[in-house]
Amino acid sequence: MASFVTNMKDAASRLARSRRIMVAGCSGSGKSTLSQALCSRLDLTYISMDRDVFWMPGWQLRPREEATQRIAAYAARERWIIDGNSPRTMGLRLARADLVIWMRPPRHVSVYGILSRWLKHRGTVRPEMAEGCPEKIDWDFFKYVWNFEKNEVPQFLEQFEKARDDLPIIVVTSRKQSVDLLSELAKIRP
Repeated sequence: MASFVTNMKDAASRLARSRRIMVAGCSGSGKSTLSQALCSRLDLTYISMDRDVFWMPGWQLRPREEATQRIAAYAARERWIIDGNSPRTMGLRLARADLVIWMRPPRHVSVYGILSRWLKHRGTVRPEMAEGCPEKIDWDFFKYVWNFEKNEVPQFLEQFEKARDDLPIIVVTSRKQSVDLLSELAKIRP
């Protein structure tokens, strides 16, 4: 089983040496914001699973086989941050990742995150989403976020159980920890 890291100084040290980073967690938890900040500091390619794998214009889901092929191709690259979930294909990313960042804030933080990004981007397409997919919130999406810990986290834990023992998983439980992680990283790689 992979090992969990909660100390941000230790986490930053591990991040500084990583070439392939998987970032997962609930929608609205800050995955994309942290991923993009890390990409610029670590000179890695940013891959948004929403934009680059799952969605096509008009909120049309890419066919499952094609999405899986895209994930495998991105994971095969040498330098990346892949931002997104999909427990079904998590094994492809875990096998290649040097490190995982698991965004796991309290529910209210993720709910606030999806509501604030909807207000900021409503009627437009945010940068980490596919063209032709303007920001929206519907009841099903809200329920997904509300029930994420109960419905989705067990699948994450199952995948982490199967991961190799030397794979560190940084657990980030607040926006402050994200800031602290970036601050510690800046001390190592300004």
